[in-house]
Amino acid sequence: MAEQGFESLKVWQKAHQLMLDIHKKLLPLLPKDEKYNLADQVRRSSKSVGANIAEGYGRFYYMDNVRFCYNARGSLDETSNHLRVSLDLGYCPKELHQNLRSQADEIRRMLNGYIDWLKTQKAGEKEPGANLHVREIPPEYFVEHNEGIAYQYGFYALTHSFFLFTRSFVLRR
Repeated sequence: MAEQGFESLKVWQKAHQLMLDIHKKLLPLLPKDEKYNLADQVRRSSKSVGANIAEGYGRFYYMDNVRFCYNARGSLDETSNHLRVSLDLGYCPKELHQNLRSQADEIRRMLNGYIDWLKTQKAGEKEPGANLHVREIPPEYFVEHNEGIAYQYGFYALTHSFFLFTRSFVLRR
């Protein structure tokens, strides 16, 4: 029986293999004083690539999946940066760096292809409520200070995901 779910995605499999190689081959080479610095950062970012691909796979609406793939790509770039840092600091042999970096480059190409494919498929686009955006605009409130100055606070929605905070001063006499 064929494997199902996110584990069947080739891009996830490659990301998982990169994470394993980093944990098994690179992390043991890092000095103890990097345990909570570089080692922790590369450990987290390499795990985040596959985790974001998996989480996106679990989302129904295609743009949610695409957004998590963007997050995975960002984590992949962060991992590539940590690989470069480990090379430049002399912790990682050049051959190992080249191997890990070529894996990361392949994953990036696969992620970009997967994102393009998701955008053409548009899964969930026709479902009821798929294009609805919910936003909540909190009420305005006033705070009066002893100096006789009242501050008016309010949040106004610019889009469904960004907010602008405004503050105006009103002098009371």
